[in-house]
Amino acid sequence: MSTPAAFSEIADNLSFLDDWEDRYRYIIELGQALPPIDDDERTAANKVNGCVSQVWLVSGTGEAAGTPSLTFRGDSDALIVKGLVAILIALYSGRPAKEIAETNAIVVLDELGLREHLSTQRSNGLVAMVNRMRSEAKALK
Repeated sequence: MSTPAAFSEIADNLSFLDDWEDRYRYIIELGQALPPIDDDERTAANKVNGCVSQVWLVSGTGEAAGTPSLTFRGDSDALIVKGLVAILIALYSGRPAKEIAETNAIVVLDELGLREHLSTQRSNGLVAMVNRMRSEAKALK
């Protein structure tokens, strides 16, 4: 199972930044670069439960190499959280559902040292987003 190029680029960029203030700025920039979701997609069904901030994830299904796949789009009302959404989208979107279900983003992000620099509330929200994305993949595969 290979790591998507978009996520690899983010991981490389984070590894080059020594200062956590610079990393936070980069994460915020990732979120600002996300395409907006439509107002009518900001529904209770798309809202991620377990996040203190407002977070919406919109998924779409497709097929990759003959197997079901998922794409994700998202948004948040908090800048850093929106950046975290962008990182998860880079890791999961466009991949086969089986790979998404088997890839624990928390482990991957812990390898980057990302969660140790998040508040408990943001870390819990990140776990809620990962659980939501993986459960959608498990339901599809």
